[in-house]
Amino acid sequence: MPTRPPPGAALERTVNAKADRHFVTALARGLGVLLAFKSGEERLSNQELATRCALPKSTVTRLTYTLTKLEFLHHLPDSGRYRLGLKALGLAGTTLSRLDVKDASSALLQQLADDTQSMVSLAIRDELSMLYIENCHSRSAVLTLRLGVGSRVPLASSAVGRGWLAAAPAALREALEERLQAADPHAWPKARRGIRQAIADLAAHGCVTSFGDWRPEINGIAVPLALGPGLPLMVVNVGAAAHVIPAEAFMAQVRPRLIATARSIEARYRAAG
Repeated sequence: MPTRPPPGAALERTVNAKADRHFVTALARGLGVLLAFKSGEERLSNQELATRCALPKSTVTRLTYTLTKLEFLHHLPDSGRYRLGLKALGLAGTTLSRLDVKDASSALLQQLADDTQSMVSLAIRDELSMLYIENCHSRSAVLTLRLGVGSRVPLASSAVGRGWLAAAPAALREALEERLQAADPHAWPKARRGIRQAIADLAAHGCVTSFGDWRPEINGIAVPLALGPGLPLMVVNVGAAAHVIPAEAFMAQVRPRLIATARSIEARYRAAG
């Protein structure tokens, strides 16, 4: 049986690396390190990675250091080993789960948009923003701002961003709060109050809110999705013009429908998977 080539070598053989001046060997080797983590394996040392990638340990050490700094790997100080980081998992997990979640959620999101005459979105976090990966508009929705797939909204002031922060692990949320504060110290006190309120609201009401905090003319509420371990945290958001759906109507009429929709998406996703 032929020996399987090392991950980095396999990538380099895809093209004639030596003859192609546009080919970046260092990038190929870095990707090879990530590919060296096989299914079911969580922790590898620099020596194990060097053996698998057929590279000098000194080269692998530099690669793992860089990948750790970029959050594609996570270093475990107690053992000196590495496991795949959130960004590496997100490259595959976000894409695959997006396809699965879209199958489970599209019809439900559109129905919610039609029933509430609003814009309904599904989003994931991307650095200090939330990235819309699905968007449904009611034909009768009156919005002063229309967003589509690929649009980004701020993490701290939008309902969808607050929904993500309220449901995120405490350590990760605190790390992001430090970055938010450093990015805009002047706006941080108000942002912090909004995040703390979101945590309390999620516990008390099952949703978080942003009534005019992101844009004065826009109201929104959001609910995080619990899709299962190992999958990126996603959030469902309902937005509408403030003069069309005031805060009171959002909480009394839209909130129960949004929560029910989120639970239905979770149930469909689990049933499909």
